[in-house]
Amino acid sequence: MTIENPKTIDSIGVDKKTGKVVLKIFDHLDWNNEHEHLLLLQTKINTYLSFIESGEVYTAYENSKNREFVISVDFAEKPVSNAVKFMDNSARIIAEAGYELEYSVDTYP
Repeated sequence: MTIENPKTIDSIGVDKKTGKVVLKIFDHLDWNNEHEHLLLLQTKINTYLSFIESGEVYTAYENSKNREFVISVDFAEKPVSNAVKFMDNSARIIAEAGYELEYSVDTYP
C-alpha cells in the first residue's frame, strides 16, 4: 500500500519501545507535482484519522485497545518547504485531538 491508495491503511503495529500504535503512511512520490502530492497526503491522513476516531481501528487491530496512536509518514524524498509547513500544522491540529503525527525521510543506500 502507498499514499496513492487513499482509502487503505498502509501498515499498523505496536511500537515495542513506547507501546503506542503506529499507523504508517508510505509516501514514495517525488515533489514534481507539489499540489497534487499535498492533496494525496491530506486525504490519506484524513483516512487514518477517520479509522481511529470511528473505532474501526479496534476491530481491525485488536491490539490497539487502551493505547495511544501515532500516524507516521515515511517520505521517500525530502519534503518541500510547503510540505513541512503542512506536516507541522497538521501535527498541532492532530495533537489537539489526542493523537500524534510524525514524519521521517527514508534514506535508501
